[in-house]
Amino acid sequence: MEEEENRLREELRQEWELKQEKIKSEEIEITFSYWDGSGHRKTVKMKKGNTIQNFLQRALEVLRKDFSELRSAGVEQLMYIKEDLIIPHHHSFYDFIVTKARGKSGPLFSFDVHDDIRLVNDATVEKDESHAGKVVLRSWYEKNKHIFPASRWEPYDPEKKWDKYTIR
Repeated sequence: MEEEENRLREELRQEWELKQEKIKSEEIEITFSYWDGSGHRKTVKMKKGNTIQNFLQRALEVLRKDFSELRSAGVEQLMYIKEDLIIPHHHSFYDFIVTKARGKSGPLFSFDVHDDIRLVNDATVEKDESHAGKVVLRSWYEKNKHIFPASRWEPYDPEKKWDKYTIR
């Protein structure tokens, strides 16, 4: 009896793992804004299992063409800000999606069914992603962290709840 239960438990675990791997390999489109005092919107395709560091590397490749200050920059010199939160490089989009992580004013990432890559022309995608995350040079942040909007940014803390957050 116990052996049968263990076998079933192992089957379910493997099934769950396969499902998670499938989710991690799904493509998503990330709209972001390179922030140097004003925004420059771009979009890149990533997989849900990619880390923020993977995303910043891809963003850097896209941005280097237009911004000379980024030509010699490395990914470690970039920061990703989403919903006024500084997102650590080691997290993956998958981490935020499965935990339904929330920022100050709503979900950090919401890739619902209508965000399917085949439906990118769907008007609802832009509405969901209207709060594009910001890609920022760490040096710009250090110089401007006392000035809006950088003065509102703070490190992401998965334990922190934003239930009572209001925009002043």
